[in-house]
Amino acid sequence: MTRPSDFRLADRLWIAVALLHRELPHRKDFSRNEIRRKVDELGLATVEERKKSVNPHLSQHLVANEPPSTTKKYRMLFQTHHGNLRLYHPGDPIDDGRQSHQSPKYAPKRDEIPTQYHPLLDWYETWIQESPEISPVNYEDDPLLRLRGSGRHIWADEHADEYVENLRREQ
Repeated sequence: MTRPSDFRLADRLWIAVALLHRELPHRKDFSRNEIRRKVDELGLATVEERKKSVNPHLSQHLVANEPPSTTKKYRMLFQTHHGNLRLYHPGDPIDDGRQSHQSPKYAPKRDEIPTQYHPLLDWYETWIQESPEISPVNYEDDPLLRLRGSGRHIWADEHADEYVENLRREQ
């Protein structure tokens, strides 16, 4: 039997999120609490790891669009605009600090995880191919976003606080 300490916590957390994706394909992302529950259900973290390491891994170490807190520049998870997490999809925007000359780790290496989880790696490759490519927001193509700053001249000679104060005096 494989113990949690036999392979990296980063890989174990990726496994938990991959299993959630596979079990709940209609869901795009998962809360950190859901991921922690899955880790507990599978026995993928020791008590010590749950206390000290799981949260930093889910908040920063593994999250591609968060600044890295270590020299490891993993891109295993992605934080959605809801604040939830999902598996990283090549093409997701990443934090500048995660740029690297080396090939970044975005999934466990087959020879570094127990064989019972190898089918997840195959599933992930299919998931990447079938998922629509994630593209960053193009501000030039969005008419509402292009309006940003367009009324700036209207307020150029009056501070917002002064404007509100004047409105209150008029009533």
